[in-house]
Amino acid sequence: MSINNHSISPSKVVRGDGAWFKSLELITKLCKRPLIIGRSSSTKEIRTSFEKDLLLKGIKSISIELNHDCCELDIQKACLISKNNNCDGIIAAGGGKVLDAGKLIADLLSINCITVPLSASTCAGWTALSNIYTPDGKFVKDITLKTCPNLLIFDHTIVRAAPPRTLASGMADAVAKWYESSLTSTTSSDGFVQQAVQMARVLRDQLFLNGYKAFLDPLSNSWETVAEGCALTAGMIGGLGGARCRTAAAHPIHNGLTQLSYTNKPLHGELVGFGLLVQLHLEERNSNSQLPKQAKSQLIDFFSKINLPLSFESICPRNSTANEIHKACKFACNANSDIHQLPFPINENDLFEAIQSFQSLPPRSKIIINNT
Repeated sequence: MSINNHSISPSKVVRGDGAWFKSLELITKLCKRPLIIGRSSSTKEIRTSFEKDLLLKGIKSISIELNHDCCELDIQKACLISKNNNCDGIIAAGGGKVLDAGKLIADLLSINCITVPLSASTCAGWTALSNIYTPDGKFVKDITLKTCPNLLIFDHTIVRAAPPRTLASGMADAVAKWYESSLTSTTSSDGFVQQAVQMARVLRDQLFLNGYKAFLDPLSNSWETVAEGCALTAGMIGGLGGARCRTAAAHPIHNGLTQLSYTNKPLHGELVGFGLLVQLHLEERNSNSQLPKQAKSQLIDFFSKINLPLSFESICPRNSTANEIHKACKFACNANSDIHQLPFPINENDLFEAIQSFQSLPPRSKIIINNT
């Protein structure tokens, strides 16, 4: 067996209602002058309260706001501010791109990293991976980091207040773990990979069973199962199984679709979810089995209940011509893309035709197109 290097999980995870306050003593052991990173104006009040709580513990923090998605301009600026202020840790509080930025900055500066997801929209708070984007939000590349965060704080009280749309996005991103890993890992004899795939299957079943109730009621037990599945378990699956358990076509299609312009910018999981439907359509065309067709039908029913995009038009592209869509497909199918882990060959024309088949909503869907 070849040597594999795994970054499976954060050194410590604190979860539940009031997790932030229960973690303050742990934070004091990790840093004395952290840089708090955020972005959204809607979460600024939360980050301000974090500064006050830390000050009561004798920790004087510095706070900055990112201007873009996790991009090199913001990363360089934050690294400079951190160095100039002798910061000894990073506290990243926000959605997936903020968490990715915080992890990368801490990795570059070799200082401790604390992630505080403010929604369950992705598993970025868990992983040793950061996705890099251009200032206008186009995916560039992913970077493997040396370690997972030192501390992940998943405070249910805080995350419950996030818009339901973020939880739906998280469900799409998390359920993709099964559909991608089961496709790319069928021939693997690695025990870790096999175990991660089965974890992804259990997570899928939990999302199907509890997802709709969680979407409707953030005070339910279903919400706890689903939110932690999206933000925590999905990250563990990727850490345990490695790249083989992270991506097939859904995520590369996401990367390609970010190259387009949008009227209302879709969330990460919304694009991954749409990419997953396209992936299943490609499987259906390249297989004699009825399973991809059945899975696609099941996903359409599930996604429609939690108001996820089911068509190209429902991700709200801005005047995307056939030429622009072809460029997005070309990006998704570049030579180094994980889309080539599919068990059949694929090129940009194949992908373009598959996306075209989802131009408008499926007849059976009950989705209400709503970008709030």
